[in-house]
Amino acid sequence: MFKSTMNFLLCSIIFSTFLSITASVHAHNRCKSEKLAKCVCGNVYYVETPYYMVNCTNTGFTDASMLREIPFDTEAVLFTGNRVESLPENIFGEEKNFTKLRLIDMSNNGIRDIPGKTFHHVPNVEMLILNHNNIKISYDEDKTYHHPRVFSNFINLRELHLTNAFADNTDEQLANDLHDIFDKSHLTNVFRLHLEQNEIRYFKDTKVFCNLPSLTQLYLGNNLISHVDFESFKCLKLQFLDLQNNSITELSNTDLEALDALEDIAMKERTMSVDLNGNPLKCSTSLNFHNWLQKTNVVIRHEKELQCYVTIGNMRRAVNLNTIGETKRAKLSNAITVLLVTLGLVLVSLVAAYGYLNRARLRNRMSPILDVVSRKVQYTTIESQIV
Repeated sequence: MFKSTMNFLLCSIIFSTFLSITASVHAHNRCKSEKLAKCVCGNVYYVETPYYMVNCTNTGFTDASMLREIPFDTEAVLFTGNRVESLPENIFGEEKNFTKLRLIDMSNNGIRDIPGKTFHHVPNVEMLILNHNNIKISYDEDKTYHHPRVFSNFINLRELHLTNAFADNTDEQLANDLHDIFDKSHLTNVFRLHLEQNEIRYFKDTKVFCNLPSLTQLYLGNNLISHVDFESFKCLKLQFLDLQNNSITELSNTDLEALDALEDIAMKERTMSVDLNGNPLKCSTSLNFHNWLQKTNVVIRHEKELQCYVTIGNMRRAVNLNTIGETKRAKLSNAITVLLVTLGLVLVSLVAAYGYLNRARLRNRMSPILDVVSRKVQYTTIESQIV
């Protein structure tokens, strides 16, 4: 019985392996090109969506010329984990018009240069992912890396993912370069933009995103931003703003009023939400922010987890923002109680002192009244004895 079971399992494993190899060969054959021999082509689910995909992940390619051989009916290109510093012009060729192509993921390739003519014939791509590269878009001495029309052919692009996409230490010029790209590329349909982990400290051009009129979701988390000009977002109908894990230490009344104004704009579509978790807010300036949280219509994600920081000597201690708000309210209530008791004691003391200093005058004024009361008491006592 045991031997029969083992034989059955062994046959099952061999058969499964055969099917796997057959499917793999079939998938490779569907790429229809020897240059794509390292890639896998076939129908898959990616980002919860079905695609006919050309998958060239971790294939060791050092250039992207083989992508000119992708099948005409390709819906998604996954070209990640390779070492391609510069993308060629017309990366998918000059003749084919890839109307079915909807997704391009070229993450983690060490890409530095994307010429302005790289992406042609991709009119229906909706998602472009360039995360974890080393793209240089600032002016060089020979202006090699400044291509403001780099995304100009993505006329139907809806999602642009640029997480950790740029070369280090580019933040001073980054805003101007992004402004040129967003202006010249005419990305009018982009509703989601990811710019996390790019060491961004600030935007010289505070209205850098106004050239993206459909933008509703902006991800700026894990940067080095210390202040945000919320007024500059009035040109948009933001529904979500990610600012988590930045360097924001306080939010002024002006900032909070501007956030409420953005909510007024967004509420025509849906509620606006903001993620501020992981910022080093100062407890000394956070009471107004805590009070604002109790009345605003803006949804603050992870509100119960928000922390502020207080410095005691050389130590910096994290305190839950809700706790600091309750503590400050309790201290205020206790302070008011102590003040009222103190004022009451002072008033009693003043009355007693006044009475002592004016005791002779008060005695003269009170004598007739005391005599009347005394006689009345005597009459009442005699009357009760007669009865």
